[in-house]
Amino acid sequence: MSGIMQEKRKLCFVTTVSLTMRSFVVETAKYLHDTLQCDVTLICSPDEEFAASLPEYLHYIPVSMNRGMDLSALKSIWQFIRIFRRERFDLVQYSTPNAACYASIAARITKVPIRLYAQWGIRYTGMTGVTRKLFRLIEKMVCRNSTVIRAQSFLNMEFSISEGLYAADKVGVVGYGGTIGVDMQRYDMENKGKWRKEIREKYGLSNEDFVFGFSGRITVDKGCRELLSAFKSLVDKGLSAKLFIVGPVDDNCGIDKDLISWANRSSSVVMTGAVDNSNMCKYYSAMDVLTHPTYREGFGMVLQEAGALGVPSITTKVPGASEVFEDGVSAVLVAAKDPVELEKAMKKLSTNPDMTVQLGTQAYERTKTRYDRPVMLDNQQRDYKKILGV
Repeated sequence: MSGIMQEKRKLCFVTTVSLTMRSFVVETAKYLHDTLQCDVTLICSPDEEFAASLPEYLHYIPVSMNRGMDLSALKSIWQFIRIFRRERFDLVQYSTPNAACYASIAARITKVPIRLYAQWGIRYTGMTGVTRKLFRLIEKMVCRNSTVIRAQSFLNMEFSISEGLYAADKVGVVGYGGTIGVDMQRYDMENKGKWRKEIREKYGLSNEDFVFGFSGRITVDKGCRELLSAFKSLVDKGLSAKLFIVGPVDDNCGIDKDLISWANRSSSVVMTGAVDNSNMCKYYSAMDVLTHPTYREGFGMVLQEAGALGVPSITTKVPGASEVFEDGVSAVLVAAKDPVELEKAMKKLSTNPDMTVQLGTQAYERTKTRYDRPVMLDNQQRDYKKILGV
């Protein structure tokens, strides 16, 4: 066989749920099939709709993986062992906590030649006490089971090395960091004005309103307690602005009920609930600033998506989130878990529209250069060629 590869390599990608697979893996799998002629299998928890959406050349094998840790883990690991023995993959890549735990054990037992851990964030960093120690041990086990590791950002990589999770010669970062990037053909700046008008009219936001946005699950580790506290303080002090929250409230969000109740009652807060990801380009367009005061982050897809539409961000000085854009150039960085510093940053941007526009312009340029989907896919392809030795 002439061309890039002498033989068709068998690759397997594993995530816990289909949503992660659809969002972060499928486009890579298609690209590797088309450019390197790889035979690609996807494994995640059962989802018939997801399976039906895949092209014929991508194989799909469902494996049930329950949330949390229980005895069903043993059944999942045994299923992986059987699959890996049967399929004899050249490379197995795993990411997300449960999938990485089960697949890394099975891949090591069956001696898969290349065991690639896509370390998309480090879960235990947001934990304390015994729970933190347990999840750190699991993370270290996954890293030990892997022959190659790809951290999602340089600071996450440095943190992991300092924690003793893996040695420096075992890990790398693809491009400038991140996973799949953002499809800037879909997040099209030419449609921003139209989308902004549509969404603002739908939710009763005027064109003159200064709108702080949030995208994601409403939960403590996303910094929502600090966000609501900071915005409430600004409103109490007479600031005329809106908070546009796009995403569902977690059942156990960990945020004071009084604060959630205030947000639900306030005429200054709009809460949309869950929104289909295919429409998020419209919702970002309605925002003047994305507020993203996260406690921990792999890299920050929402930051890239907002940047693709020229929307600047306020985010935190944590690994991943702080690396997407430059502080004071294309974003504003604040300390995590600090509502006072967050409030100051929000006030500064809401009262300096020229600064906000300039930050958004630079965020767009950086996104287009570093995180556009074709750029990220090409970075990945070159990295997989290196890992596979082709």
